[in-house]
Amino acid sequence: MATKIRLQRFGKKGKPFFHVVVADSRSPRDGKFIERLGSYNPNTNPATIEINFEKTLAWVNSGAQPTDTARAILSYKGVLYKKHLEGGVKKGALTQEQADEKFTAWLDAKAGKISGKTEGLATSKADARKAALAAEAKKKEERAAAIAAKNAPVAEEVVEEEVTEEAPAVEAEATEEAPAAEATKEEGAE
Repeated sequence: MATKIRLQRFGKKGKPFFHVVVADSRSPRDGKFIERLGSYNPNTNPATIEINFEKTLAWVNSGAQPTDTARAILSYKGVLYKKHLEGGVKKGALTQEQADEKFTAWLDAKAGKISGKTEGLATSKADARKAALAAEAKKKEERAAAIAAKNAPVAEEVVEEEVTEEAPAVEAEATEEAPAAEATKEEGAE
């Protein structure tokens, strides 16, 4: 029987999550399976992958063929690298201790990458939130200033200034008219 390691879809529309299963290659996608190996949730960032490492390695060593996505998941978790190192030990290219050292070094590097990505995502999210709050505060201040300018008694002061500006103009006109009137009186008297 040809066995495949593949994904079995669960979840609602638009929010899928998957079980990683070993199934007969002739069975339907969400149908009968032989054994459940783990789960995969692509909705989180980074994706959440939980796999029983030993069971999965045993199935890969016994000849189960992973699908493309399952192969990427197994590679991400290190199952295929472990199989590769075990092949090197069987051929005599490596000792078991060397293979274990290489695998632990790879796991440490992988964990560092993942933690760096999660920290980077957290800091970028925090920075975006700070920027949004600053923009919101600025917008709120602008609105408050506009409302204050609209409702403030500044309009009354402007009216008073206009009145005071008109008053000297009226006085100036009156003073101009007065000498003209005096000049007219003097001409009439002569």
